[in-house]
Amino acid sequence: MLRRFTADDAELLIELDSDPAVMRYLTGGEATAPETVRERHLPFIIAGYERWGGDLGLFAAHERDSGGFIGWFCLRPGPDGPRDEAELGYRLRRAAWGNGYATEVSQALLHKGFTALGVRMVWAETMAVNRGSRKVVEKLGMRLVETLPTPPDMERLEGAEHGGVRYEITMEQGEQR
Repeated sequence: MLRRFTADDAELLIELDSDPAVMRYLTGGEATAPETVRERHLPFIIAGYERWGGDLGLFAAHERDSGGFIGWFCLRPGPDGPRDEAELGYRLRRAAWGNGYATEVSQALLHKGFTALGVRMVWAETMAVNRGSRKVVEKLGMRLVETLPTPPDMERLEGAEHGGVRYEITMEQGEQR
């Protein structure tokens, strides 16, 4: 189940971003500072609902049966990109890994984006060495379109020398699946 984040959700994000395994390919395992989550990340997430009409953005994910927080998913335009080109992304608690959530929820987001939200192309980026995320986007039918240089702030991360990758899928490609 997906829902909008609220100002009361800071602790969920702080806990998620404090797991070194979760943050491995983002910060090298370093936790996000709690004040950064409270003062920058969460306000930006919440402002996104207004900016994109509430249907696009970054959403809290909860396990259907238990209601437990498992992480977040996003389908949202890039910072300066057009509304009909959206980024697909996710960050899951380690306990949720391997349960098919990333694939299942991402498939639902792609479907909703293409059929109800006017999205014509979806993209995802990750580090080249992040095999888990690459397998998910490949299962979704996304195609590798570009290799990316490693951003300067990520050069110290494991596998940084291999850079990043960008995958894309168009509405037409999604309909063919």
